[in-house]
Amino acid sequence: MARQKSPGGQLALFPGAPGTPEAEAETPKARMRVIEPAPVSPEVEALGRALPEEIRLGPSTWSYPGWEGLVYDGPYSVSRLAREGLAACARHPLLRAMGIDRTHYSPVEAAELAAYAADVPPGFRFLVKAHEALTLARFPDRPRYGRERGLGNPLYLDAAYAADAVVAPYALGLGEKGGGLLFQFAPQDLGGPARFADELGTFLSALPRGPLYAVELRNRELLTPRYAEVLAATGAVHCINAYPRMPDVRTQARLAGVASGPAVLVRWLLRAGKTYEEAARLFAPFDRLHEEDPATREALAELSRDALGRGQPVLITVNNQAEGSAPLSIGKLAEAIVEATRTSPT
Repeated sequence: MARQKSPGGQLALFPGAPGTPEAEAETPKARMRVIEPAPVSPEVEALGRALPEEIRLGPSTWSYPGWEGLVYDGPYSVSRLAREGLAACARHPLLRAMGIDRTHYSPVEAAELAAYAADVPPGFRFLVKAHEALTLARFPDRPRYGRERGLGNPLYLDAAYAADAVVAPYALGLGEKGGGLLFQFAPQDLGGPARFADELGTFLSALPRGPLYAVELRNRELLTPRYAEVLAATGAVHCINAYPRMPDVRTQARLAGVASGPAVLVRWLLRAGKTYEEAARLFAPFDRLHEEDPATREALAELSRDALGRGQPVLITVNNQAEGSAPLSIGKLAEAIVEATRTSPT
């Protein structure tokens, strides 16, 4: 099977994607200077110090010109931020993690991942999507899949391909900065909950030991006791996702047995009632909060507090489409987590 290319890299389908006029608009002065982090207030600096080290928050990616003044010190193009913006982003006192989505569309070599790792401080962590060829039982009937659209996928849950093309580059490139390798299962027919759980268990058991493997579901019926047992038996974790098709984050944590796992991983993606495309259109350029979701924020703060009490590290990535601006959502989430830990019963 030919490796799929990312449609626009980290910003697929979003306004301002690479190659569009608004993406490439950058003043000559901006093109000449090194990208630096935006100045932050003393309050944000203090919040960063108060947020426990074991809790890492970060955006789903970093290439957003609309973050000028929030994350970056000036106006830069999408392509420039994609190449050079990570180091500045990682210097923000609240941004201790980052999602890497481009690996979902095509595997990335270890050298490229190592370059990312070199741009961030020691405690920083990446949540990396695995190549989607491993999690599609059948290729969707969409133009980007070309001649394979609608056909069965021979690489579905192929542990040998995963070990060679996905796990090895992840482990070699990121080392200890790898916070989790995520297998995201899009909505699809996977043969029923029991069959899926058994096939997933066989797959996870055959993968090389070492990395933390995470599984994200988009079919709520697959979230069963057998699924939780498979994760526990293989040392993998359920990646809680705040997403309209799935139960709320507390329910996911309970059903998947997150409390007994090695870590708590979360992706705060999208609120109910919207698609990604609708949210992107409404929320661009992602420089302010448009539709706050305090219920999810409170739930994530409580999950983080409880995980901290159990000694579990926490990694939460936040999408712009969750509330309108990932950095601002992270700021409010950090405040909620700090407050929850301060009021936690002893």
